[in-house]
Amino acid sequence: MKLLLIVPNPKKLPFKIAGVEAVAARTYLTEPVFAKMNGVRVFNLCSSYRYKSIGYYVSLIAEARGHRPVPNITVIRDLQTPAMVRMANAELHDLIQKSLRKIKQNHYTLSIYFGRNVAKQYDALCRELFNRFHAPLMRAELLLGKDGSWGIHQLRNIGIGDIPEAHLPFLANRGETYFAQHGYRHRRRALYRYSLALLHNPAEDHAPSNAGALKRFIRAGEKNNLEVKLITREDFSRLPEFDALFIRETTNVNDHTFRFARYAEANQLVVIDDPQSIIRCANKVFLAEMLAHYRIKTPQTMIVHRDNVEVIPFELGLPCVIKQPDSAFSVGVIKVTSEDELRQACEKMLDRSELIIAQTFLPTDFDWRIGILDRKPLFVCRYYMVENHWQIIKHERDGRQEEGLFETLAEEDAPAEALKLALRATQHIGDGLYGVDIKQVGNRFYVIEVNDNPNIDEGIEDAVLKDALYQSIIQSFLRRIIKKKGL
Repeated sequence: MKLLLIVPNPKKLPFKIAGVEAVAARTYLTEPVFAKMNGVRVFNLCSSYRYKSIGYYVSLIAEARGHRPVPNITVIRDLQTPAMVRMANAELHDLIQKSLRKIKQNHYTLSIYFGRNVAKQYDALCRELFNRFHAPLMRAELLLGKDGSWGIHQLRNIGIGDIPEAHLPFLANRGETYFAQHGYRHRRRALYRYSLALLHNPAEDHAPSNAGALKRFIRAGEKNNLEVKLITREDFSRLPEFDALFIRETTNVNDHTFRFARYAEANQLVVIDDPQSIIRCANKVFLAEMLAHYRIKTPQTMIVHRDNVEVIPFELGLPCVIKQPDSAFSVGVIKVTSEDELRQACEKMLDRSELIIAQTFLPTDFDWRIGILDRKPLFVCRYYMVENHWQIIKHERDGRQEEGLFETLAEEDAPAEALKLALRATQHIGDGLYGVDIKQVGNRFYVIEVNDNPNIDEGIEDAVLKDALYQSIIQSFLRRIIKKKGL
C-alpha cells in the first residue's frame, strides 16, 4: 500500500514520516503517474477544503481514482455543515464539559492532530471528534455559554502553515505513531487477499453475535483468504484500512454504529449493515408504512399520534401491543389490557416520538425468525415465548432477564409460505443481512418486523448449518468486494 501525504508544497513540510511520500497537491492532480496508481491511500493536508478549492479536488479526484482519501468528500461536507457540528455538540456534551472543566476563560481553541492534542487531558475529546470528522488536522473553537456549559462554536480543518512551531515536533511524532498503530505499513496482504473489519462491543448485553460466533467468522475468513479483524467503536479512524465492514453490534441511527456504516460506505467499503438498511429497519413506523404499501400481511396496525389514541381500542381491540419506533430485544414493546394502560403507555412514548405503533395482539407459542442474505433464506429458527409470558425475552424490574427456548430448522422443513413472506418483506429494504420475525396463526402468517442486525449466535442460528452458515456470509462479502473493485 502506497501512502501519500498531499500538501501545498513538500519542500516546506517541516517534518517527514517514514514510509509516507509527501506530494504537492497540484502534482497529484495533474501528473498522469498518480492517476495510474492502485492501492493508494491519500491523506489530504491542504489548508482549505472549500468547494472547488485545490484541497476539495484532491479528495474528490482521489475518490474517483479509488485512492480512499482522508478526509473523503462526505467528511468535508460534514465539516462545513453546521447541523453536523450541532449534532456532535449534543452527543459529546458531557465529555466536552468534563474535558474543559478546568478552563477559566470563556473561549478555548483545541488543535487536533490525527485525533490527538499536545495536552493528553484532551485526548478523549479529540479522539471522539476525529471519529466523527475524520480530517487529519483540525481546530475546534469552543465557547462557554450563558448557561455555564461549553460548546463547539466552530470546527474546521487547518493546514501545516496554521500549526504553531512549538507543536510541530508533536505532530511529527503523532504522525509516526498514527501510521504505525493503524497498520498501514504492516498489513498481512501476503496471507490475505482482502480484509474485513468486524465491529463488536464486548460489553454489550444483547450482542447480535456471541464470542463463539465471532471466532467462527474469523475462521471462515481464514478459509476464504479474507482477513477478519475485530474492531470496536474506538477504531473508527481505522476503517479506510479495510475492504469491508460487518457490524455485529446492535445498530441505531443515533449512535456510532450508523456513523461507522456511513463512513465505511463513503470510503467505498462493502458494508453490512448498510446505512439505508439501518434507517429503514430501525424505525417501526417506516416498516409499518412500507409493509402496508406493498400489501405484505401484518397484524392489524395503526400509526399512532396524539390525535388518534382514543381510537385504538375500537380499531384494534384490547389487549393490544404498543411499540416505540426504535424498540429492540422486547424493550419498548408493551402489551396493554385496559384503556387506562393504553393512554399511559401512549402518553409516555409520544413524549419521545411524534409517531408510535399499535398492533393487534396475536398470542402465539413462538415467533418464526427467518434470516435473509442476498435475497435468499439463510437460516430458520423458532423462538419460543418465555413460560407464562407473551414475549421471547422477559425483562424483570431488578434488571434480570429470562429468554425462551429456541429450535433451529433446515430451510426445507420451514413453511413455504413463511419463507415467501420473509423474502417479500425484505425485497424493498435491500440485499443485506436481515432477520424477519413472523407470527403463525393456524395456516396464516404475519410479518411482525424486519431486523437489519439479526442474531447469529454459536449454538442457535448455526445449529443446522454449522460452519456453512459462517462460510455463506463470508463468501457474500467476498463476492461484494470483488464486484465493487470491478475485478
